[in-house]
Amino acid sequence: MPSDELPWTEHPQQRDESADLGLLAPSWAGSAVAGLTGDAGYLRALLDAEAALTRAQAALGLAPRSAAAAVTAAAAEPHRHDARTLALRARTAGNPVVPLVADLTAAVTDRDPGAAAYVHRGATSQDILDTATMLVCARALDTVLPDLARTAAALRRTAAEHRDTPMAGRTLTQHAVPTTFGLKAAGWRSLVLDAHDRLASVRAALPVQLGGAAGTLAAFHAYAEAEDGRPPAPDLGSRLLARYAAETGLAAPALPWHTLRTPVADLAGALAFTAGALGKLAADVLTLSRTELGELTEGSGGGSSAMPHKTNPVRATLIAAAARQVPGLAAVLYGSLAAEDERPAGAWHAEWQPLRDALRLTGGAARDAAELTAHLRVHPRRMRQNLDATGGLVVTERLVAALTALTGRAEARRILDTAARRTAERDIELPAALDEALNEALPTAPCEDRPAPSDGPPAPRGVPALSPSRLRQLLDPTGYLGSAGALVDRALERPEHPAQELP
Repeated sequence: MPSDELPWTEHPQQRDESADLGLLAPSWAGSAVAGLTGDAGYLRALLDAEAALTRAQAALGLAPRSAAAAVTAAAAEPHRHDARTLALRARTAGNPVVPLVADLTAAVTDRDPGAAAYVHRGATSQDILDTATMLVCARALDTVLPDLARTAAALRRTAAEHRDTPMAGRTLTQHAVPTTFGLKAAGWRSLVLDAHDRLASVRAALPVQLGGAAGTLAAFHAYAEAEDGRPPAPDLGSRLLARYAAETGLAAPALPWHTLRTPVADLAGALAFTAGALGKLAADVLTLSRTELGELTEGSGGGSSAMPHKTNPVRATLIAAAARQVPGLAAVLYGSLAAEDERPAGAWHAEWQPLRDALRLTGGAARDAAELTAHLRVHPRRMRQNLDATGGLVVTERLVAALTALTGRAEARRILDTAARRTAERDIELPAALDEALNEALPTAPCEDRPAPSDGPPAPRGVPALSPSRLRQLLDPTGYLGSAGALVDRALERPEHPAQELP
């Protein structure tokens, strides 16, 4: 048994049944992010981080190039390392890097005994695990960003097609004023583009980690001095950081960030925003696809185990589930900012699983959003039916504005309140209720004798009451869309990134 291993035991069934394949996580099961963030993906990233460190040292003359080649070759064989065994052995030191270094050193020894001394030289476990985590995050985001771009492109098409498709705007669950589905889709797209921008910015800034035992890089100085016989240049650490970043494809940080967790916190915020932005889209689709509304349906909804008639909005459901989980995971990651000393006990460890879960959920939501928006079915006829459901009450705001010239704003509001109440209480149409309320407010006086309203401009002499044709015009909800079309046009001027573009 290796010296770093304690006799931890598994439950007899655990070896075959402990793998988490997403049985209870359809939000991310089968997604590209799921594979990249699994144990195999993390193992690959850990080995990549170790190999890159040796190559970086070799590039600065701190290790033989033959050693870099041997370590890189050994690290390129992740199948030789058993993730389950590493996980159990990680309980000894509290992280998987310690047992992995032992195994990698043995593998390098088999290739080139002289190169074994350069495995992990000068680094600490957190250097490797943080760097590997950033590699995992970068690889995961490189699949999320194209999905967001595809979603934005689909929403652009939808918004343009339905620029002038009228529907009921709803506030606090009730009909408010008319809007257009194009404006709603343009709003979804705006959020998706905001999410893309945030994630792309975070992706570009994901840094390598290298600080040694306490963030001073002292061990690298010591090894350089021991081999060269004289103290190295003061900028050795900076040059090594830059070279390590180049070898990994990550950014070079200004400082080691063992307890300066800005990269993780920024990523947490961007993931939470992305999940929430997609969650807004999903929430609207779920509401508008209700049977009694029927304004949207998913192109490929899911069935029910008991009710053959159902076509459930499954994609929107999974996105909504992710949106409810990621903010809580981000809160844990923000909590880890309060990390003591130069390397913390617990705060760092608390990040690992929440970050992986947040990546998986957001990646799955982005995948589902791309599928949902590509095949979303819009039902303009049902939107118009629902818009007419209140018999014109949806445009009472417009009627108030029209009546203000006759009665003043306060009286116009009172008249419309009375008319709206009577339509509900007496089940009469709005024009009849409005005519009653108007006659009561302006019973017999001819227009020129009506007193000027106290809260508005004087009523023009000879202004007639609302004619039937004018009332029909005012009650047409398609004539009360304000700047909706222009706002859609303006929103669609914002370009999206090509789906294949990666940072």
